[in-house]
Amino acid sequence: MFQSQYVKKVYDDLAEKSKGETEFLQAALEILESLEPYVLSHPEIEKNKILERFVEPERFVQFRVAWVDDKGEIQINRGYRVQYNSSIGPYKGGLRFHPSVNASIIKFLGLEQVLKNSLTTLPMGGGKGGSDFDPKGKSDHEIMSFCQAFMTELYRHIGEDTDVPAGDIGVGGREIGYLYGQYKRIQNKTVGVLTGKGIPYGGSLARTEATGYGLLYFTAEALKVMKKDTLSGKTVVISGSGNVAIYACEKATQLGAKVVALSDSNGYIYDKNGIQLDVVKEIKEVRRGRIKEYVETISGAEYHEGSKGIWSIPCDVAFPCATQNELDLEDAKLLVQNGVIAVCEGANMPSTLEAAKYFMEHKIIYGPAKAANAGGVATSGLEMCQNSARLSWSFEEVDAKLKDIMVNIFHNVYDTAKALGNPYDTLAGANIAGFEKVSKAMLALGVY
Repeated sequence: MFQSQYVKKVYDDLAEKSKGETEFLQAALEILESLEPYVLSHPEIEKNKILERFVEPERFVQFRVAWVDDKGEIQINRGYRVQYNSSIGPYKGGLRFHPSVNASIIKFLGLEQVLKNSLTTLPMGGGKGGSDFDPKGKSDHEIMSFCQAFMTELYRHIGEDTDVPAGDIGVGGREIGYLYGQYKRIQNKTVGVLTGKGIPYGGSLARTEATGYGLLYFTAEALKVMKKDTLSGKTVVISGSGNVAIYACEKATQLGAKVVALSDSNGYIYDKNGIQLDVVKEIKEVRRGRIKEYVETISGAEYHEGSKGIWSIPCDVAFPCATQNELDLEDAKLLVQNGVIAVCEGANMPSTLEAAKYFMEHKIIYGPAKAANAGGVATSGLEMCQNSARLSWSFEEVDAKLKDIMVNIFHNVYDTAKALGNPYDTLAGANIAGFEKVSKAMLALGVY
């Protein structure tokens, strides 16, 4: 598994300290394995124990969130914030509200975020946070009550020059608004301490679309460079139906592709004529309904229980945009068998390591999440810039900057992979390109 005894020891020590943290150790193993060539050629990494410091978060906070539901009953949830690495800038990373959230998931997301933020070239460190609170089925008043209780603790640990959270699964514009309102109430400040804000109170145009659009900009550049091809005329399958999936679908359609499938946690829809996105937006963004409602409106569309079956649909390009580990080795084999030429990740770590390796071994374009879905945090960085300057840019300005960032990320990843001897090993390319900047900063800053 490891060639370097030093890297092996770092992972073994981490595994001993982090027993039971499955997702975190999965992410750490994938990263450390791919960093070996860089570590072996840079002895200063071992000498200064950079890897040991890199995999250990600078700070991890867990706290109680007590709030009152509509029945007047007190509810208790756990809140988390990991401030992973600030060597290149203030901690930056989303908040996730979902029943699956635990320390392992928050740490895996935070570790990935360090490299993702580095790849954007913007001065942002890595962090992540969230709660095991489930927004589904809750009233607006309950969402507000929870968000206010959550921020009443979180505000102590964040700041515009310290740690700037954003949204993630379960945290959209509504939740960001309630969180920011509580921060302002407590701190009496109007500052860019959260991103993904509404346009009237400091948000950035194109932020809503950014992760999905960025995913397509990355993929389009990868197809152009690696296959001399475009998205025009391609059949596309996208898992998920949240913010990332919706705007990936929108941009894919604009670029001439036909998206035939979307999913949610219950099942997936297949529309051979191409997904009608206005119907999906009405269901998911307005009514906050389930994806199966699509077939009630669109004749000829199919709904299938069980979201995993979506990978059995033949396609040219696949975008896993739902959640971690949704695409395993068997799914990867099925996609390749059915002729897929590119798989780029809109969710965080949606492919297992075995699946990712299978794609790369079969010369399928593979866009690892930390590179392919960096558009969201990149545009959050641009929102921070606008907040600091007390100005706002047009949609077109932000979108152009986003596209430039995503194209540059692809080339940085691809050039690094080529230098390693395999242009399809984009996983190593992304990890090493991101780590190089962070490690140099850590060396320059001394022991901290």
